[in-house]
Amino acid sequence: MGDIWSALDLAVDNAPRTDGEPIVLAAAATGIVDLIDSSHGDVDRIFGNVGIAPAMAGSPTLKLQLSSFCNLFEEASRQTQNSNFGLWFGNQFQPRDLGLWGYAAVSSPTVGSAVENLVNLFCYHQESSSLRLAQDRNGLIRLEYQITAPEIVERRQDAELSLGMFLNVMREGLSSGWAPEEVHFEHPKPVDWHEHEAAFDAPVYFSQPTNALLFKSDVLMRPMPACDLTLMTMMQTCLERIGGESDRHYSLIDEIRSTIRTGLPDGYPSLEKVAAKLQLSSSTIQRELAGDGIAYKDLVERTRRDLAFAYLKQRQLPLSEIAFLLGYSELSAFSRAMRRWTGESPRTVRAKLIET
Repeated sequence: MGDIWSALDLAVDNAPRTDGEPIVLAAAATGIVDLIDSSHGDVDRIFGNVGIAPAMAGSPTLKLQLSSFCNLFEEASRQTQNSNFGLWFGNQFQPRDLGLWGYAAVSSPTVGSAVENLVNLFCYHQESSSLRLAQDRNGLIRLEYQITAPEIVERRQDAELSLGMFLNVMREGLSSGWAPEEVHFEHPKPVDWHEHEAAFDAPVYFSQPTNALLFKSDVLMRPMPACDLTLMTMMQTCLERIGGESDRHYSLIDEIRSTIRTGLPDGYPSLEKVAAKLQLSSSTIQRELAGDGIAYKDLVERTRRDLAFAYLKQRQLPLSEIAFLLGYSELSAFSRAMRRWTGESPRTVRAKLIET
């Protein structure tokens, strides 16, 4: 795990800027070159027309302008004469090909927490867009997606590939044959709309207010087969750093907090272990923290508390899993810590957080 973290940390430092334009991580384009080739399209011409180098597609840390990303799939659709190019791209897309975002989802403990990770981390993967969970009038859960940047007008291909990606994340825990109750798209009904019902194995409705997968709530409790809470925490941390604060210069205290966070699923991260990971002496870390008026054990406590509130907002994440993620050996230890912080049980705090 240490080698993976070092490689991702270097990638954060080298991630390119996009001059203030809304971005999407290039991992979302993984496999497009192969699909263009198999569709008898001209890869160089398609990429050249939208100003993207083919080598960028699929990189887990490189950023593309969201407008260029959408144009890439619209251009691929036109050049290959396949109006449903995005639909079938999303249909075959493997969740892990989404990079950090995908791994954070598939390593979650339940389908519900996987979906919540998709929603909560989406802002780091893609900007000027919305992804949210909502309750439908008929009792179904809606996973809604929409680009909110008004200047991006041509976005049908993106909508269809995105819902296909989300579908395959859920199918990781629900089997490859699972299907939603309904699928909604904001764009008008295309000529080959029957292919959409075949791809999703569900009724598909067009000209809707937003793009959405609709499904029953009981599927959210199903376990994810590749649950790995240590990996999930690492992917969450790295994605936040790549996607959310790329222009920020990280201080040593930021590095210490990140190292504490990624080490928590293995138990209490001792000062010596954190110092070894950062290739620093324990005394150097203590001096740095003392300059900010904080002791190491208090920084661990603060990190645990901040994460506890973030995890409790994910209603599908079991309390026992939250305790593990925070480095507690058992749920009772987490409950004692929460009572020390708030005077209330984790269950009571969760109920209040979800209400607000």
